[in-house]
Amino acid sequence: MRPPIPRQDRGSPALTDLDIELREVRYGTAYREPYLRVSPRKRHFVRLAPGHYEATPLSSKAVGRADQTLASFKRVILGSPFATSRLLHERLTKVRALGVFSSDPLSSSAYSAEEIMLILALAGSAALYLTLPLTGGLLALLWLVRLSYIQTIKAYPNGGGAYIVAHENIGVAPGLIAASALMVDYVLTVAVSVAAGVAAIVSAAPSLADERVLLSLVAVGVITWGNLRGIRESGLMFGLPTYFFILSFGSMICIGLVKLAIGGAPGSLLHSAPPTEEVAAVSGLSIFLVLRAFSSGAAAMTGIEAISNGIPAFKPPESKNASIVMQWEAAFLGFFLLGVAFLATRYGLVPNESETLVSALGRSVLGKNVFYYAYQVATAGVLFLAANTAYADFPRLAAILAKDRFAPRQMALRGDRLAFSNGIMLLGLAAAVLLIVFKAQVTRLIPLYVLGVFISMTLSQSGMVRHWLRLKERGWRVGFVLNGIGAVATGIVVIIVGMTKFLHGAWISLLAMSVLLMIFVVIRRHYDWFGKCMKAQETERKENIPEAVTAQRSGDLSQHVVVPVDDINGVTLEAITQARRISPSITAVHVAEDKEVGERFRAEWNKTAPDVPLIVIESPYRAFVAPMLAFLERLRWTRPNQTLTLVLPEFVARHWWERILHNRDVQRLGDFVKEMEGVRVVESRFDPSTLSAHSRRL
Repeated sequence: MRPPIPRQDRGSPALTDLDIELREVRYGTAYREPYLRVSPRKRHFVRLAPGHYEATPLSSKAVGRADQTLASFKRVILGSPFATSRLLHERLTKVRALGVFSSDPLSSSAYSAEEIMLILALAGSAALYLTLPLTGGLLALLWLVRLSYIQTIKAYPNGGGAYIVAHENIGVAPGLIAASALMVDYVLTVAVSVAAGVAAIVSAAPSLADERVLLSLVAVGVITWGNLRGIRESGLMFGLPTYFFILSFGSMICIGLVKLAIGGAPGSLLHSAPPTEEVAAVSGLSIFLVLRAFSSGAAAMTGIEAISNGIPAFKPPESKNASIVMQWEAAFLGFFLLGVAFLATRYGLVPNESETLVSALGRSVLGKNVFYYAYQVATAGVLFLAANTAYADFPRLAAILAKDRFAPRQMALRGDRLAFSNGIMLLGLAAAVLLIVFKAQVTRLIPLYVLGVFISMTLSQSGMVRHWLRLKERGWRVGFVLNGIGAVATGIVVIIVGMTKFLHGAWISLLAMSVLLMIFVVIRRHYDWFGKCMKAQETERKENIPEAVTAQRSGDLSQHVVVPVDDINGVTLEAITQARRISPSITAVHVAEDKEVGERFRAEWNKTAPDVPLIVIESPYRAFVAPMLAFLERLRWTRPNQTLTLVLPEFVARHWWERILHNRDVQRLGDFVKEMEGVRVVESRFDPSTLSAHSRRL
């Protein structure tokens, strides 16, 4: 096989089209005469329109030994990358969504009653009769919050998380407080759920008690891996255990009720059984103790807001499907919470450290047989997978914060499988650290858990009250009343939790929220400062454009300059100005994820620099370096008589941490291009300290 034969260059200064066909010299089998063959399977680009191309999978493959090794590893572990166009097909049906978003609240029924009883037991076993009334109070709160969030789903069909609702209706500060509370809550959701799942395993196999932390870390790793494989696959992977739990847990409660009805249990439907063991009182039964028990049981409310946060993950009609799934979730959760609390009092169970309450209840109802072990496996499975609710929402919230410039831009980037991979890995890492620090003990993690949940709920409901008053849409009075009652109820719970849990660990959650809030503010200040610098630089460049255009007329036509452009700002204009000084033959290249983004960029570009031709490359696999290298390679064949010069726009950061907040793909591209034959690299470095005093004032 001979080398490809390039199309002859026509010598025009501006690039009007790109030679995307690979032509090879082949020899006939009969007469051995040479002929020209086009190889469509080896195309790196597909021409969509003049100056608009789509990168093929061939031009999206990783380049460089390290990147290729990583790509091969991810392909084995996660599967082949997904194109951006597949995002719509990654959405969830109602059945799968229940498994993804409801595993957290449903799993709380496995430890909510136990947490209430652990606090009541401080006043002795005689105080355990309050378990059922307190659970009834939780049910009332649950249904009130459910009705409130259904209003949120109707008002925000594109996703109405606490951050968005509070930010739009109350202000930036309340929105950031809600975001920090949610992020702390999501990390604790993973830690508590995994620790509770390990506790269920240890209850059935006490010999594994010393391996709590190791088992927890393995579980976090598996759940993280499952979510990195994509939203739809995680829904299939984690949905089946959720339904297995619903079946086994619901069956256990029904069997327990039947035994109570036929007299096969220590108690009866109307009367509690005496405690199986006496617990000595170490504290008096006071209002404060009762409120503390209620706040511990309120952990059952965690995750209830997840559906309203993740509406975009549903198949159309998104809002309607989300409302239906929330009603299913509330019905199952209410039945489980009431069932466990009711049966625990009728069987006279008392919580202890060696065995979880639901394990003792399952053993009492089912007996220690294969059904009991299946029930324990289902309970442990859903407790582990309750963390999946946080994995569905934490990365999405981080991406929204990144778009609003309160988090690093990288948080908004989708990975190979269309999931927000950076957010998923950050969540897994943070949860792993918590599990190590608190030795995977549920009781030590629970006090940290509840406060952030209800802070975000209160801010979300308060934001909805303001939303109804501000817009007064159809049916606003009903929404106003429901969200108003919800805001008051969850606000009261915030006060209760703050009073009763502050010294027991809630202060740690408040500290974590404060630290996150400071990080959000620092990141936003940097991006605002960066934006001002870009505006000032843009002003200076525009003032120099006429001079640069004059210089271009005497430029060197033997060179063709390529400038990768990500945004229209001062750094980009500085690079274009420098390119004009090198040669009048310039091409700007923008790599976009989809057609809509590319067309918007082209419209803005034509207003800013209409004299510089723009090539838009759609990158369906969200790669940048590989399509750019393929473009430069094809450009070499299109223009064999010109030397290629690549001008790389680069922002000079003041501090090391500022580099984390900016994409480094352009610098990575430069490292690869320096090794290409016939391509010269020129760095266009923008240092804010070089701006004039007048520009800095702008």
